Amino acid sequence: MPDENLIDGRNMSPPEPLELALTALDTLAPDDELVLLLYCQPQPLFSMLRQNGYKWVETVQDDGTHEIRIRKA
Repeated sequence: MPDENLIDGRNMSPPEPLELALTALDTLAPDDELVLLLYCQPQPLFSMLRQNGYKWVETVQDDGTHEIRIRKA
């Protein structure tokens, strides 16, 4: 069964959420998913994901939280 790893970066200062996400991606198993919660759209992260073969889905919740679900492609 796939695991879901959660990073709630909404109250963190940059670049801490990005650093935590990159560290988590290094240990992500093929079927696992990383969920990142932020109050912004992390364009630098999206570029890195694109370059390294990850796929993601982003939804914006009513409170302005960007929920980004990342998996290996």
